[in-house]
Amino acid sequence: MKFTKIFTVVYLVLIATVTFAQEMTEDEWQGEMNRLTEKKVSLTKELTDLQNDVNKTKAELDALASYDDCMSELYALVGGTKADIDAFRKKVNALEAKIDRKEGPKADRQAELDALKANKLSALPEFYNKVHNELQRKLDAWVDVQAEIVKQDIDYEVVKGDHLWGIAKKDQHFGNAFAWPMIYKANRDKIKNPDLIYPKQVFRIPNLTEEEKAKYDKIRRNYKPAPAPAQ
Repeated sequence: MKFTKIFTVVYLVLIATVTFAQEMTEDEWQGEMNRLTEKKVSLTKELTDLQNDVNKTKAELDALASYDDCMSELYALVGGTKADIDAFRKKVNALEAKIDRKEGPKADRQAELDALKANKLSALPEFYNKVHNELQRKLDAWVDVQAEIVKQDIDYEVVKGDHLWGIAKKDQHFGNAFAWPMIYKANRDKIKNPDLIYPKQVFRIPNLTEEEKAKYDKIRRNYKPAPAPAQ
């Protein structure tokens, strides 16, 4: 912008000189030429100063380290590499997802967070606030209600068509078919083969702990049915 301004001024000065030259006396002409000469010297000096500033700025930019070099130095301060930082970032994001969906038990999530806090990589600007503040606030706000699937053990009488998968899936029991092994384990004295149960049998439906509930909830979330056979 400054270069443009300088050349514009010079151009206007030349136009003004040509316009008024015919109306000036010799002394006036000489005075105007002296003034313009001084102006030229001043503008030339300003242009030189600007060019020196440009050269100085370029030299400073050339002396600066590249972004990658700066990041490598930063990682080295905390004893890590780019691969370490990428892996740590995945752990932080995975833990945040678990906390957001309240994937219990809460104590396990706290242990994971404490491990992240103890890692030197958590001191990096990218991670510090999230690891040491945000995730802890989320955990503190997580009300860990020990809500068990059933309040107490109950008895269930098998009817025709029942199977352990279907019994476990009932809302009044576990609400999760994948928890059927818990019924099998609680009734091993009555169930010889989990695929063979009979009407009139009475099974004890056990009370699941929070850890057991979390275990089978995770199995259900990760379950992917087999693809349908090709026609």
